[in-house]
Amino acid sequence: MKKNIYALIGLTAAALALTACGAKEAEGPATDDSGNTIVKVGVVGSYNDMWDTVNELLAPEKIQVELVNFSDYAAPNRALNDGEIDLNAFQHKAFLANDVEQKGYEIVAIGDTIIAPLSIYNNKDKIQSIEDIKDGDIIAIPSDLTNGGRALKLLEAAGLIVCDPAKGFIPTKADITQYNVQIEIKEAESATLANLLPDCAAAVINGGNAFTAGLNPNEDAIFTENVDPEENEAVADLVNIIAARTEDKDNEVYQKIVEAYRTDEVAQTIQEAYDGAFICTWEQ
Repeated sequence: MKKNIYALIGLTAAALALTACGAKEAEGPATDDSGNTIVKVGVVGSYNDMWDTVNELLAPEKIQVELVNFSDYAAPNRALNDGEIDLNAFQHKAFLANDVEQKGYEIVAIGDTIIAPLSIYNNKDKIQSIEDIKDGDIIAIPSDLTNGGRALKLLEAAGLIVCDPAKGFIPTKADITQYNVQIEIKEAESATLANLLPDCAAAVINGGNAFTAGLNPNEDAIFTENVDPEENEAVADLVNIIAARTEDKDNEVYQKIVEAYRTDEVAQTIQEAYDGAFICTWEQ
């Protein structure tokens, strides 16, 4: 019996050693049979038409982006930090800063991309406007710290609650100092919020997840985040980014991807495909 236990311990240790080695390996982009440099970019959601345009622009450079789709916001930074992907493009600066602080990731932003404004979407069977929200109504918001705080500030801007100003733009539910309407705030993973709408009066959803759910911010939202930097000081931290491991921040191939993303061609693709769900930072 002891021999079996020791064998199991040995196998477990070996597996852990292999896992640890794998986590540290980050050899960078691979090359395919045609000589193209393949760069794996982690994304969340199905709103990725802009990357087709990026690949068209990079084709003469023999660089090709290969998207790796994750189902939740927790995974892409871990995968990037562990060397499973080369870059990711799913988060804003505040989300990255929080992940780096909480988990010790060695990841940095290497280029600004878009802003995905948060909007309040209503259950059309229950309410038609912000003014229709009443005591007891359930409002769903993102469960992660940064987007949850951002959603609470949006509910504050809509006149539903008041948050402690000392908490800045990322308050928690505990920092609500006043309910102008006695709503019930329900927290859930961002990608699931649209699915919760039938059980809520409204939900706070970002542009990408709204698009995936077939919601148009221009037609279906009843209140939208102000992303004018002159009126909302938090906007600088809400800019989405392309992120790389710190050691790769000056990688020439990765910088070419950033340059290709921040072009008129990509801006046109985003406007045509997503109709206001995203704002291109280089077009502001």
